[in-house]
Amino acid sequence: MSDNEQGGREGGREGGRGGSGGGRRFYSRPRVCQFCGDKSLVLNYKNTQQMRSFINQEGKIRPRRQTGTCAKHQRAVAAAVKRARHMALMPFVGESLS
Repeated sequence: MSDNEQGGREGGREGGRGGSGGGRRFYSRPRVCQFCGDKSLVLNYKNTQQMRSFINQEGKIRPRRQTGTCAKHQRAVAAAVKRARHMALMPFVGESLS
């Protein structure tokens, strides 16, 4: 029996992570923190429109790998979101976000 008759794939494993083949590989583009790149941007807990880009629809704070912020600014983002929640500027849960 050949590989095709047994249900195997022909030619071995191609591609990167996806397992779907196609010969394309996933390369993540290095992100630059928006606060480090633009020094005029100021993180302020009172600016709820800016804070909403750092939380998902459930109201959870988005991780660094999604937002692209550096560790220093991610800690500041988390503190600002928590401060805005405590001051009742933002909800703790995501029902009223939309």
